[in-house]
Amino acid sequence: MASKATNLKPKPSRMSTRASWPKVRFGDVVRDVKGSVDRETTDLTRFIAGEHMGSEDLHLRTWGDINGDYLGPAFHRSFRKGQVLYGSRRTYLKKIAVASFDGICANTTFVLESHDPGVLLPELLPFVMLTDAFTQHSIRESKGSINPYINWKDIAKYEFSLPPKDEQRRIADILWAVDEAIELHKAGSLKASALLEAMRQDIFRQHLKIGTTSPLSDVGQWRSGGTPSRSNVDFWGGDFPWVSPKDMKVSEIQNSEEHLTPEGKSEASIVPCNAILFVIRGMILAHTFPVAITRREVAFNQDMKAIIANDAFDPLYVYHWLQSHSMTILGMVADSSHGTKRLPIESLLSLRIPVPDRKTQGEAVRLFQQAVEASLRLKDHADSLRELKSRLMNELLAPGGTV
Repeated sequence: MASKATNLKPKPSRMSTRASWPKVRFGDVVRDVKGSVDRETTDLTRFIAGEHMGSEDLHLRTWGDINGDYLGPAFHRSFRKGQVLYGSRRTYLKKIAVASFDGICANTTFVLESHDPGVLLPELLPFVMLTDAFTQHSIRESKGSINPYINWKDIAKYEFSLPPKDEQRRIADILWAVDEAIELHKAGSLKASALLEAMRQDIFRQHLKIGTTSPLSDVGQWRSGGTPSRSNVDFWGGDFPWVSPKDMKVSEIQNSEEHLTPEGKSEASIVPCNAILFVIRGMILAHTFPVAITRREVAFNQDMKAIIANDAFDPLYVYHWLQSHSMTILGMVADSSHGTKRLPIESLLSLRIPVPDRKTQGEAVRLFQQAVEASLRLKDHADSLRELKSRLMNELLAPGGTV
C-alpha cells in the first residue's frame, strides 16, 4: 500500500486545474490504524466515545476517564495526538475529530492518518472527510437501517481529486484559518454569556438590598396554554404561531413549528407581544428551564405558562430575573405521575422578585441586553463562518473547475 501512495505524489505546480489533479482512492492515501491497548496496564487516561464527538466539529471538547468511567469491551483501540477519529455509525452525523491527546476509543471508531505526508498533507485529511461528496459516499455505502454503519473497505474505495502539494498547503491553511476564527467567535460568545450571568447575579443582588420585593404571583397576569382539537383539520396549518416546548430553544419567540388557522386561533390560549413564556412540564426540565419573551402575539400549549407583566414591571426585567434563577427553579422540579418532569406552580408563585422603579429596571435591562446582543452577534458570526468553511471545503476540494 505504501508504494501505491508514493507513486501518487503530484508534481509541484504554481497553477493547476482540478481536471489535472490525479484521481486517488481514499484507501491508497489514508491508513486505518488498528493499534490496540491493554486497558489493565496502559498509562493512557482518557477515552473517546461517540457522545464525545460533535457533528461537523473537528475538536474534542469532552472525553471520558478510563479509570473512573465504565468502558465496554469494544474500547481497546488506541489513538495518538494528530490522528483523525471517524465515527463509523450513522455517518450522516459527520463525527470527525482531530485527536488533541493520546487515548483509546471503541473499535467502531476509525483511527485514520495519511499514508505519506508527502502525498496527502495530514492537515488536509479531516477537511476531505467533511466534504459533502465524502459524506454522501459513506451514507451510500453504509449497511443496516436502524443504526447504519460503514466498513473500512467501503470507505477506502472513495475517490477524490488530489491537489498538488502546494495547493494542499494553501487549501489547508485557508480552512484552518476559518476554523480558528470560528473558535475565537465561539469563545467570545461564551465569555459574553458568562458576563451576562455575572451581571444578572450582581444587579439583582443589589436590587434586593435597596428595594422591596414581590411574590412572582403578583408580577402580572398568569395564563395557561392549551391545544385546539387535533382531530379538527380546520384548526391547523394556518399562519398563526402555536408555541410548544420544542420551540423554546431561543430567547425571543417570533415563530413556531406548528401554526393555527383563524378557526384554530379562536380555540387557543393567546398572549400578546412581550409576554414571558416558560415550560412547566416535560423531560427538558431535568436539566434546563426554558424561558423566552414573545415578540408578537402567539398561542401556546398546556405544557407552558405565560406571564403578562403589569405596569410595575419591565417584561424584560422579569425575563432576565427568571433566567438568573433557573438553577433555583430547576431545584423545584418533581416527577409527575406519568413519569415526566413537572414544575409545581405553587412553588414558583412564592418566589420573590425585587421591585425597583421602572427607571432602575430599564437601566438594568439595557446592560443585560447589551451582553445578550454581543453574545448573539459573536454566535451569528461563528455560524456564518461555519457556512463559509463548508462552502470553501466543497468548492476547493470538489472535482472539476479551476483553482
